[in-house]
Amino acid sequence: MAGVMDSVNQRTQLVGQNRLELLLFRLNSQQLYGINVFKVKEVLQCPPLNAIPGRNDVVRGVAHIRGGTIPIMDMNLAIGRKPLPEIETCFVIITEYNRTAQGFLVRSVERIVNMNWGDIHPPPKGAGKDHYLTAVTQVEGQLVEIIDVEKILAEVSPMRQEVSAGVVDDGIAEKVVQKHVLIVDDSTIARKQIQRVVEGMGIRTTMKKMVLKL
Repeated sequence: MAGVMDSVNQRTQLVGQNRLELLLFRLNSQQLYGINVFKVKEVLQCPPLNAIPGRNDVVRGVAHIRGGTIPIMDMNLAIGRKPLPEIETCFVIITEYNRTAQGFLVRSVERIVNMNWGDIHPPPKGAGKDHYLTAVTQVEGQLVEIIDVEKILAEVSPMRQEVSAGVVDDGIAEKVVQKHVLIVDDSTIARKQIQRVVEGMGIRTTMKKMVLKL
């Protein structure tokens, strides 16, 4: 428990210092990619995968990890490229988004780097609307593309974006309808998901991309 709390405290302090940690990895080329360590639970050699019927093409199979069954998605396929070959030599990044665990298959994992938010920049404007980048940065002079994992998950396994009946009772509904919420996140998909849920409760919203600069 002490180790877990130390990890949480360390990441909380990074946020307070306007910093973040990125896990760097490669797919099927020399291009470096990154993912926020805050969402990463562990990294391991790709375990044996079991096929499941009716699965999305991006999901290469499911794996039994630490008593649970986790879908393993091919990150290269997810961003519109060819499937990674020889998956038994690949690695899996286990993440947690929206209270669910999933694994992302990558060719290799490099290292973790500590970054300043001021060094994180929006994707190039010429990249279009269908790219899978949430931001870009540079590490030792090499471009790092930060993957928008929420966009991948929204396409592979869309989540419900409406408030269930009975969650907000009439008394609360009358109070929240007068509120105005600022939604801040580095993922466009995540911002839109939150906006649809919150506005479904009758709350006004303003959205802002989280790219801080000192």
